[in-house]
Parts: sequence; C-alpha cells; structure tokens
Amino acid sequence: MIPPLADLIDSARVVALPMHSRFRGVDVREALLFEGPQGWAEFSPFTEYDDTEAATWLAAAIDFAWREQPAPVRDRIGVNATIPAVDATRVADLLERFPGCRTAKVKVAEPGQSLADDVARVRAVREVMGPEGRIRVDANGAWNVDEAEHAVHALCEYDLEYVEQPCATVPELADLRKRVKYMGIPVAADESVRKSSDPLAVARAGAADLLIIKAQPLGGITHALQIVTAAGLPVVVSSALDTAVGLSQGAALAAALPTLEYDCGLGTASLFLDDVADLRPVDGSIPVGRVTPDAAALTRLAAADERREWWFARLARCHHELMTTAR
Repeated sequence: MIPPLADLIDSARVVALPMHSRFRGVDVREALLFEGPQGWAEFSPFTEYDDTEAATWLAAAIDFAWREQPAPVRDRIGVNATIPAVDATRVADLLERFPGCRTAKVKVAEPGQSLADDVARVRAVREVMGPEGRIRVDANGAWNVDEAEHAVHALCEYDLEYVEQPCATVPELADLRKRVKYMGIPVAADESVRKSSDPLAVARAGAADLLIIKAQPLGGITHALQIVTAAGLPVVVSSALDTAVGLSQGAALAAALPTLEYDCGLGTASLFLDDVADLRPVDGSIPVGRVTPDAAALTRLAAADERREWWFARLARCHHELMTTAR
C-alpha cells in the first residue's frame, strides 16, 4: 500500500543537521521526515542518488510509518563509534563523543589521503581504546585488490575486527578474501549489498564473511530481514548517516534479528552537532523504540526554503516512481 502523496506532504518536514566533522563529503546532512499511522519515518537518500535508487528509500520510509514492524527480541543495541577520515590528532576527542562504545569503525582510503594517514588514524584509535577495543575499517570500495591487500597488511598489527567494502566489485572482494584469509581478517560487504540490483550476489559468490545491512537503502525492515535470511551470513546493521528518526528504524531492524554478533553502526547521532531528538549512545548502546522529533528541534533545524522545495519535488518524483512500479 502506497499512501497518496498528499498524506506524505501533510506532515513532511525538511531538516538540515550540522555535522561535528565532515563525513562522507558532507558538512550538513539533510533529511525529509513525515508521520504515518505507526509514527515518524525518514526519507534521506543522498543528494547525488537518482530517483530510481531514492525511491527504494521512500519505500522504506513508508513501510516504517504505515506498517507494523516485526516484534523486537532485544531492547537495546550495542553500537560502534564512527571515526571520519580526520587527522590522527583528533581521534581521542572524537572517541569521547561515543561514551562506552567498545568498537570503533574507522574511515580509510579517503581521496587525497595516503595509507600512512590511515595507519596513523587506526593506530591512534588503538592507543585510546586499548587492546580490548574492537576496530573495523571502511574503505567504501576505494581500493583495487592489490591496494587493499597492501592496506590490510599495513593495518593488521592493530587487530582488525574486519575490513568493510575494501574493493568496489564482487569479483574483487572474492579475490581479496582469498588473499587475506590466512590472516584471519574478515571481509564485509556494504555497497555490494545496498547498491546492487542483486543484494545476494556477494553471498552466492563467497565474496564476504559478513554483510552490512541498512534499512533505508534496502527498502525497509521486512525486505532487509529477507535478505539476511537468504544470505545466511552474520550481519552488522548500520545507518546511512540518519537522523534520530532513521536510527530508530535501524534499531528496530537490529532488534528483530534472531542473532546479533557484532556492535551495530547506529551510533552516528554523535557525529551531529544537533538532531531532531537525542539518540546518542549511552554506555555503548542505544534503546529500541520509535522516535518522535522534538517540535522545537524541527523548527531550529528547518532547512532553507529552496532546499525544502528541492526535497518536496524529489519526494513527488520518487512517489511517482513507486506508484508506476506498483501498477
């Protein structure tokens, strides 16, 4: 069931959240929020995504706002700290924004930076977290196979939990996984799942040891759970730099999984200077439950008029995409 566009627009609010540090190339994260019979939901595909891809994110938002979700089997979700591709000297201050987190995800392979920068950043995280902390790195598919193998060798002394999307394609991931298997460092797939027309291809190819699952890009919680079941691999539920509303959807997905072996990437509220509600980690975890945006925050964080109109036009186009596909 796809509600009429007018029902979405009726409660829609467009917000612009300032970032504490530049992340994924953005300093301000924009999102469109709306309320349905089940509560608030978020539509926030990144601005460079085309309407076909963005429509999947809208389907996820509608699903969360209009349909009852699977029953949770846990009431809190352990989360990781997220460290952008900052200078190593800033790592300690950033980790303080994630109180109690025992795991850190470190961005690497940033354009304009070197492997030496990545090593320094990961080393700084290990120094702060100590030997018991868990460190995972995320390259967003930026390395070729040889570069990735070299980077894993350079970083392995810091006891990596896994390396996320080191290469862009499924064949590259499969090749790298064979090369580094003897080192005991798992390979995780993110973009090869959420941006693929066949999200199960990476599992069938034996190209990853675990999958990164995100509710919005996969069309909602129900579809994401179907992918997890079919893949038969451990998963990490992560955010797409969501507001607190989107994070609550990710938490609902994580809470519905029968097993959850890893801390989730749902602590990203700490990357914002301000948010529509407070869902920052406490003692290394966040609660499960729907989030209602604070009215004052919606006003305080309201996007400029021209950005509001841009998002409303995008909403209309993506709604049309969903209606056309449903016919």
